[in-house]
Amino acid sequence: MIHQLSDVQSKNIGEGTNIWQYCVVLPNAKIGKHCNICSHCFIENDVIIGDNVTIKNGVYLYDGITIEDNVFVGPNATFCNDRYPKSKNKDFKLEPILIKEGASIGANATILPGVTIGENSLIAAGAVVTKDVENDSRFIGK
Repeated sequence: MIHQLSDVQSKNIGEGTNIWQYCVVLPNAKIGKHCNICSHCFIENDVIIGDNVTIKNGVYLYDGITIEDNVFVGPNATFCNDRYPKSKNKDFKLEPILIKEGASIGANATILPGVTIGENSLIAAGAVVTKDVENDSRFIGK
């Protein structure tokens, strides 16, 4: 189901996926089967989302982000793909983010560029993740 109040340009969306109102999904984004993309989300072109993923409200996924199967992303989680952001930056260097299978990211967590979140890891609400998180870890941040 794609809500009529969303702008979904991608044809790469798996069966059983729900995309709710006020979402924008750009043409080259890939979203797997049985996902739930809640309202007010933005998914850029070079984003891959696996199967059975939940993306809660207010999450923006920019180029270079890969989310594997069975991941939960809490409301307003923030992902950054540029370590030194500037307007009209000619030296932009995209640093990909990988969220591995079964990980959960709490509300308002911030994931910085170039980070890998390990399988079945839990990122606490409000945490700021500045480096890789190992598989099966609990990260509360500082």
